Amino acid sequence: QVQLVESGGGLVQAGGSLRLSCAASGSIFRIHAMGWYRQAPGKQRELVAIITSGGSANYADSVKGRFTISRDNANNTAYLQMNSLKPEDTAVYYCNADVASTPIRSYDYWGQGTQVTVSS
Repeated sequence: QVQLVESGGGLVQAGGSLRLSCAASGSIFRIHAMGWYRQAPGKQRELVAIITSGGSANYADSVKGRFTISRDNANNTAYLQMNSLKPEDTAVYYCNADVASTPIRSYDYWGQGTQVTVSS
């Protein structure tokens, strides 16, 4: 079994910054892609950013130039640096990881979510 634990959410004023962390633990052979998603009240969960094991990253258009995803493969951790935050970034942010516990197959795991609130 694999657990993803997010941290770093909170309340910040517009224009401020937050850094989210996602630590994976448990039965881990290899972690493939890791990503951050968010879900605002009344809206569907959406992809914010994703990063491969090799470090290639992709971002939603709404966060390009403001958010940066990174990872520390040695510590099975992913980060999301969020700058120039806007009220529309307010949401619960979820970490997602494609984790292989054996060389044969991998499974999708989710964290419990962390609230990010941006005040205007």
